[in-house]
Amino acid sequence: MKWKWGKNALREIKSTIDRVLPDSIAGELGIEAGDVLASINGQQPRDLVDYRFLCADDELEIEIIKKDGEVWVCDIQKEYDEDLGLGFAEDTFDGIMGCVNKCIFCFVDQMPPDMRESLYVKDDDYRLSFLHGNFVTLTNLQKKDWERIIRLRISPIHVSVHCTNPQMRELMLGHKRAGKILDQLTLLAKAGIDLHTQIVLCPGINDGEELDRTIRDVAVLWPHVKSMAVVPVGLTRHRNNLRALRKFTSAEASGVIDQIHRYQHEFLDKYESPLVYVGDEFYVAAGREFPESKYYGDYPQMENGVGLVRFFYDSFEDQQSVLPIALPKTRKVAVVTGVSGESVLRPVIDRLNRIENLQVELVGVFNEFFGGHVTVAGLLTGNDLTAALRKRLPVDCILLPSVMCKRDEPVFLDGKTIADLSGELNTPVQIINIEEGAGELITAVIKENTENTEKN
Repeated sequence: MKWKWGKNALREIKSTIDRVLPDSIAGELGIEAGDVLASINGQQPRDLVDYRFLCADDELEIEIIKKDGEVWVCDIQKEYDEDLGLGFAEDTFDGIMGCVNKCIFCFVDQMPPDMRESLYVKDDDYRLSFLHGNFVTLTNLQKKDWERIIRLRISPIHVSVHCTNPQMRELMLGHKRAGKILDQLTLLAKAGIDLHTQIVLCPGINDGEELDRTIRDVAVLWPHVKSMAVVPVGLTRHRNNLRALRKFTSAEASGVIDQIHRYQHEFLDKYESPLVYVGDEFYVAAGREFPESKYYGDYPQMENGVGLVRFFYDSFEDQQSVLPIALPKTRKVAVVTGVSGESVLRPVIDRLNRIENLQVELVGVFNEFFGGHVTVAGLLTGNDLTAALRKRLPVDCILLPSVMCKRDEPVFLDGKTIADLSGELNTPVQIINIEEGAGELITAVIKENTENTEKN
């Protein structure tokens, strides 16, 4: 590696570096958080996708603009695909591609006023779809975007399909180009781009025969279509001047489950994959048991609320052997979830409460903020949690699922932090990641008290 000084050429660039990995190439060069990556081999990266692509070469010339405006031009020789060790404040350096749709079920349109500004951002950015699994509709892509996706093989992409009937999709998305979805999916599949798709199901609109049509149309693109997730529409109390929508009844939810199960059986025989998956909320709404793990394949859409419960149950079953018969001293813990999560977690909590000296209280919090139609844990606010938990104190610890907070920050939807909640309740609060299974819950509940105790 070698470097040389360049002259000041500070420009309006958003590729700001916010972290440098220790013992990395960037660290050895003296690059610091707050510096700006201006170019790689003469090209200014638009986003993290460009950064990764351009950094793959074994010989690089990178231009760094230091915090004081000084410009460094660094010549680097490295192993092919060796990372420079840079992290960035934003994944898209040229801004986020916004949504141009007017979806009849848009959750952002159902947000109340005076919340965090970021909650009102409608992104529809294929790069965030690739990087983080965000779902996009493909309605805002220009020719250059399609060419770039195919040229760089940006894969997989997560696509909100909703339906393949052109007229119906135009109605649902409120966009005249929305009806081209099947042609767009076919183009991507033929280019070797893998796809994960979702169908937000609205009763009386894209369910029934429309759902049959969508599943059949998308399934022919297997194996590049890796999954279809069917999830129920989410509705809040804040739907003034929006199209009238309703939630699924228990009987309708059960019908959706049966409809999709028929396709799962067919696709398991044909593709050795269920291909189409039922969102966990449908089973809760129908009061039905969750199916075996084979109906979730390799759990491709767990972050979309598909298969999380079955994965959690199986994980808990696998780890029951580590549960103690008793704790050496009494311990009381509150495990918090949304209203729909109470029935899901009840069997697990009942089993934990068989441990002597342990009391686990399951707290299902009603969503006053968004209204009773919103029952999932991920949309609870800090204020609703505070109000509900005050009635359950005192406890030794409060356990919250990680879905309640921002992905990269311990902040609730209403801006309240974990520290705020802990301070107001004068009780330790711990975040647990149930998407990794039951291990964190078990560890947090029994804590270090299990040392030198008898196991089952």
